[in-house]
Amino acid sequence: MVDIKYTLTEEGKISFDDTGGNGMPIICVPGMGDLRSVYRFVTGDLKRRGYRVITMDLRGMGDSTAKWGDYSESSIALDILSLINQLKLKSVILIGNSISAGAAVIVAAQHPELISKVVLISPFARNVPIPRSKLLLFRLALARPWGASVWANYQSSRLYPSIKPPDMGQYTLSVKTMLLQKGRMKAFQKMAATNHAKAEQSIEHLNVPVLIVMGSKDPDFPDPGKELDWYVARTGARSVMIEGAGHYPQAEYPEKFIACLTDFIGEGDLP
Repeated sequence: MVDIKYTLTEEGKISFDDTGGNGMPIICVPGMGDLRSVYRFVTGDLKRRGYRVITMDLRGMGDSTAKWGDYSESSIALDILSLINQLKLKSVILIGNSISAGAAVIVAAQHPELISKVVLISPFARNVPIPRSKLLLFRLALARPWGASVWANYQSSRLYPSIKPPDMGQYTLSVKTMLLQKGRMKAFQKMAATNHAKAEQSIEHLNVPVLIVMGSKDPDFPDPGKELDWYVARTGARSVMIEGAGHYPQAEYPEKFIACLTDFIGEGDLP
């Protein structure tokens, strides 16, 4: 049985895994409706390279407490800070995917003394113009009782457009099983309705090196290339567009993701 670790807050607990060791810490945070194990194909490689890798679940997701009063990016940012403080970490390389990229922006902007570099994967760190009809359709799709099945199927069929991970079937079942647990679809629905204004405001205050990784076939963005350009223009970030990848390049193209990540981190940052 896996020994799940938790960081405790006033409202509940956040689950995480920690490879341990004295290496430079990398905190990896998944997107909404997903699990910390979305980083399963890169954790071992990073550990072998000498890093301490910590993967955490979002509030309401995975093995974290299901019910919270707030599911915004700002609240996720507080959970990340809680974990950093609990583990007494410094010079953290912070990786956020989708909505957690917005949370990573907030943490890095407010606490540059704790964050050495930030990596944004398929970021939702601004309010992307999306037709109202598409938003309504998305919220209807997440409605109970069919929401868990619809999301799990959409994630596996659309958000991994080119290469399915070898364990895609089992992973999809794990996501669906998690979302069928009491309170988790409601948490997902509330998180999906959050506003990205705080993250967008925080982008202007980033003062740490930034890497942005996107997939050229990410269906969550009308034009992934333009989306990438928007962030680069405002942050001066290093950017990588992984051809063929969808919303989770760290799981769809892990070797390419590792290559661009370690190039960004630099050998000088190895412990």
